[in-house]
Amino acid sequence: MASSRSPSELKAEILRLAREYAREVHRANLPAWDREAETGDSAGPIPYAGRVFDEEEVEAAVASSLDFWLTLGPEGEAFERALAEFVGVRRSLLVNSGSSANLLAVSALTSPRLGDRRLRPGDEVITVAGGFPTTVAPILQNGLVPVFVDNDPATLNARVDQLEEAYTPGRTRAVLMAHTLGNPFDLTAVRAFCDAHDLWLIEDNCDALGSTYSPAAEPGGRDAGAARTGSFGDLSTQSFYPPHHLTTGEGGAVNVVDDMLLKVLVESFRDWGRDCWCASGKDNTCGKRFGWQLGELPEGYDHKYTYSHFGYNLKPLDLQAAIGLRQLRKLPGFVEARRRNWQQLRAGLDPLGEHLAFQVPTHAAGWSPEGFLWRDAHGPTCNPSWFGFMLHVRPGAPFRHTDLARALDAARIGNRMLFGGNLLRQPAFVQLRKERPDAFRIRGLAAAENGRLTSADIAALLPGADAIMNEVLFVGTYPGLDASMLTRMIDAVTSFVRSR
Repeated sequence: MASSRSPSELKAEILRLAREYAREVHRANLPAWDREAETGDSAGPIPYAGRVFDEEEVEAAVASSLDFWLTLGPEGEAFERALAEFVGVRRSLLVNSGSSANLLAVSALTSPRLGDRRLRPGDEVITVAGGFPTTVAPILQNGLVPVFVDNDPATLNARVDQLEEAYTPGRTRAVLMAHTLGNPFDLTAVRAFCDAHDLWLIEDNCDALGSTYSPAAEPGGRDAGAARTGSFGDLSTQSFYPPHHLTTGEGGAVNVVDDMLLKVLVESFRDWGRDCWCASGKDNTCGKRFGWQLGELPEGYDHKYTYSHFGYNLKPLDLQAAIGLRQLRKLPGFVEARRRNWQQLRAGLDPLGEHLAFQVPTHAAGWSPEGFLWRDAHGPTCNPSWFGFMLHVRPGAPFRHTDLARALDAARIGNRMLFGGNLLRQPAFVQLRKERPDAFRIRGLAAAENGRLTSADIAALLPGADAIMNEVLFVGTYPGLDASMLTRMIDAVTSFVRSR
């Protein structure tokens, strides 16, 4: 029997109920400032990160599912435009994860359409030894050679003083590194290095959406002002996995900073490697769908089935974009909450400085309750959108970072090691060193020396990455943490340290 209500009336009722349901069921996922009262046990678990959303995202997801567009469509287009505007780039292209975003960013630079600047098998890409594996994996997956510099354990970012030592004329073609835990790496030094040697720069911005960086003023000139990380390279990447600054569940993006040819290439590798740039469900955007002759195909072969790259299918769903668009509207508040939470943790844990060291922003000389102290009043500065709060157990402390991690687990406080630690210690790299010793190298060494590398050699060459692996963990700063949770975190760490 047909309903007496119109489709628009039925949809409005479904969405009203979806909002009502979300308010009732998902109160624990509200930002801390929107929760009227604590839900559940006051001694309940404190995650290191989590989804923060309200009925707007639930309504958007339900509405998109009712429209049943499924593949990227109107919500995707709107989210891509809004994200590009927020980051400060020309275009953003949605993908199904941050890891896929890194894969696409590197793959795009291998396209023959880039001429002499394309990356070819055997070319070298400078990266950082300590971090997340899928920052580095796309280099190897494209037949390129990662060249590792060490980490600075204070900032967790690259030792930029080692870049020249990592450079090989004629072979080094790009730099790919991440803004670790939201802390921008030294973009002044890295950008200058890339410009001097005509290198591509890919920023892995997955942990740092909303972070800003202010270059030093030119002598006698005006300060260039702060710009968002992700806008300094040629390409940058985002992750929208639940622990990140905004979430679409699975999801991510590649940001095209300026060169629109890169947009065409990223889109091609994302969409099966095809040459056509028509959006899903659209035909003949170029106006000559049957007017091309490419490769050895017959003239007039359907452009929608012409492939110029060995690509993938790494698109997300329009439903995910609908969620992301609503999350993006909340992002400025999320970023400020992360900064407030980091400051509360830093102030509360300051008395433990004898045994614990804390992360400092790049270019900062230190911290005070009033703010950060900068090395140069007229030099570059940054304002991280913190992904987490680092706890670095000093080498002379009477406990190890794993002891602290176990104590936090017992107190039901989420914590994580710093991702993969020194990646060269990971089983995959140990195996790679045995089977293909020329597949990567460490700055200052030839790849041929890898076969003779010992564990002690790696320790001597990458002491910062080893320190991160052996001494560092982090806890959360995400917007779902309220003041009482942060106090519990401070009390738990303080109690453990003082008990030792």
